[in-house]
Amino acid sequence: MKRISIWLLTGLLGLGGQESIAQQNKTKMTQKEIDYAIQFLQETESDVFHSVKRLSDVQLKFKPAPDKWSVEECVKHIAAAEKELWAMAEAVLQQPANPEKKIGIQFTDEALVNAVEDRSHKSKTFAALEPANSPYKTAAEALQAFKENREKLIAFVKNTQIELRNHVLELPVGTYDAYQFILLISAHSNRHTQQIKEVKACSDFPKS
Repeated sequence: MKRISIWLLTGLLGLGGQESIAQQNKTKMTQKEIDYAIQFLQETESDVFHSVKRLSDVQLKFKPAPDKWSVEECVKHIAAAEKELWAMAEAVLQQPANPEKKIGIQFTDEALVNAVEDRSHKSKTFAALEPANSPYKTAAEALQAFKENREKLIAFVKNTQIELRNHVLELPVGTYDAYQFILLISAHSNRHTQQIKEVKACSDFPKS
């Protein structure tokens, strides 16, 4: 599981970081930061569902090109990655806080979100997260799993007493505190919501 997540992040964050001393020195989340994370998670969840609303099976399965993903494949990837990334963060949160590791953080919150959402930087996901290997058989099944996992994450952010800034994930592709990682999960779903919109904008996208 860890290996899969690292490959996923390598693709998402291959642009490199922007060093931020201010980010390294953060120890506590403000209420504003908590509210922002909750709102970001809620908005990006809503955007996923809005992007596929009332699409027919033909529209869900339309591929702009043989090597491009359909809307259904995007949804399957969003759902699989949502579960995978949060499992990775949960594993770190179950360990003692390690704030001394924050010295390695090179992304500000804003820069991290921007890097993940930037569709001008294309990347190939790890094989296990390819839609063809998805555990979800249909878009509806994937959407249900996504909704369940996202709602659990939102509830966690609302209720946790864990100081997320003091739990740090050290990965071959960079270092991030747990709060940043939650923002990354939200930004990842937005990245692929943008991809869904690109598919729907194709001139030969089915009318119904």
